[in-house]
Amino acid sequence: MKNYYLGIDLGSTTSKAVIIDEQDAIIGRGITNTRANYKVAADIARDEAIYDARFTLLQQRVPAEQMARPEYQRYMHDLKNVFKYGQFKRRMESLEKLLVSTVEGYTHADKAAILEKLKEIIETIRPQIHRGFIHEDLGSKNQFFRDIVSEKYNAQVEEKGRSFYEPLMLAFDKSITPVENEMVHYDFAELMAESMAALEEKYSALAEGAAGADAALEAARQHYKEVEQTLRPHVADIAGEEINIARMVGTGYGRALLPFPPDCIKSEILCHAFGAHAVFPKTRTVLDIGGQDTKAIQVDSHGLVTSFHMNDRCAAGCGRYLGYIADEFGLSLNELGTEANKATKETTICSTCTVFAGAEVKELLHNGEERPNILAGLHKAIVQRAMSLIARSGGVRNEFTFTGGVARNQAVLKYVKEMVRHAYGDLTMNIHTDSIFMGALGAAMLSRRNINVDLPAGKAVAETEGAE
Repeated sequence: MKNYYLGIDLGSTTSKAVIIDEQDAIIGRGITNTRANYKVAADIARDEAIYDARFTLLQQRVPAEQMARPEYQRYMHDLKNVFKYGQFKRRMESLEKLLVSTVEGYTHADKAAILEKLKEIIETIRPQIHRGFIHEDLGSKNQFFRDIVSEKYNAQVEEKGRSFYEPLMLAFDKSITPVENEMVHYDFAELMAESMAALEEKYSALAEGAAGADAALEAARQHYKEVEQTLRPHVADIAGEEINIARMVGTGYGRALLPFPPDCIKSEILCHAFGAHAVFPKTRTVLDIGGQDTKAIQVDSHGLVTSFHMNDRCAAGCGRYLGYIADEFGLSLNELGTEANKATKETTICSTCTVFAGAEVKELLHNGEERPNILAGLHKAIVQRAMSLIARSGGVRNEFTFTGGVARNQAVLKYVKEMVRHAYGDLTMNIHTDSIFMGALGAAMLSRRNINVDLPAGKAVAETEGAE
């Protein structure tokens, strides 16, 4: 039996899981929002990593020369997206029922009209989301149930008129968290069968030449039956194969809540540094902007922490802060950076406190300031705060690596690149597409090595000013 190793990064806004094999190769990743229930979030992230690992094992059953062909690569990419839709659909059905039940419980005089508008929204967004997963690569672009639904739902609510806005948004706010934190177990073989059937329908409906310049899609259209026949005999075996987790390590903001032995709980500073160094071995400085804190970390040639500076007393400049601002503007987190990058200037934001910044934003909007300009100012302020931590930790040495969920925000990325280059010159900056998984990866690698490491004595410095 093969042994695998699990790392879980239980963050305040997202929970991540990574599974690696004996050679440190990542075979599975999982991620979910962290909202009301840390244990459930950790379990969902772990299960998602196991489903992802089964896809990796399936690919490993196919000869490498076949898997390298464009039709196989495109088919597997599409298969993952459709599989994710199958998972999404089951959770969405729960949300639809709870939304209707919530509105039916209203004592509002216009309850019948509100319910009618709600059902119209559901019927509108359901095919939009189906199309997004099946035809528009939504599963790769956005991994969070809440964000996908809220973007579509909020857009429809805006069209229903001011009188319906509050009751419809209240229904969503009351319903989304219970559904998001519901443990839903999926049958891998069953979902794979559904996904293959959906792909057959997709590819067979494509007319010759409909793929246009997408050569991989055209190859999949022509050869999908061959690919399916190659994969199908292995699905049942993969579905029944045990993913034996020999050892695991937990980290992150909520790590103390994980049901792991004390020696299997590691500092997120250690794990982010170790994960970043594993992907980029020349890394010597790591910036991690997480949900609840920001950390500037210096590492040695082995990926071990030599010093760090952090802000752990105030959420300003972190994921929670961005979530608060997104709520103020009625946007999803996924939309924040894109909107900020539309700015013609950066509005100066004076307050570094989350609550006071929210009041300042409202005043700026009331005075007619453009939303993108305000968001640009907020994003710039976040990065300026992070740069201060980097300077106090010792600056940027050799290669610089940016980790954490906020590293996915395009506006934050823009300002990080500008400010690091301005302060430290044209050095190598590593910003990986999977930067959000660096902490979980480091945890998994530490679990495989089973080594006892800790933060350096006397080198931990906490930033306390501006605390709320």
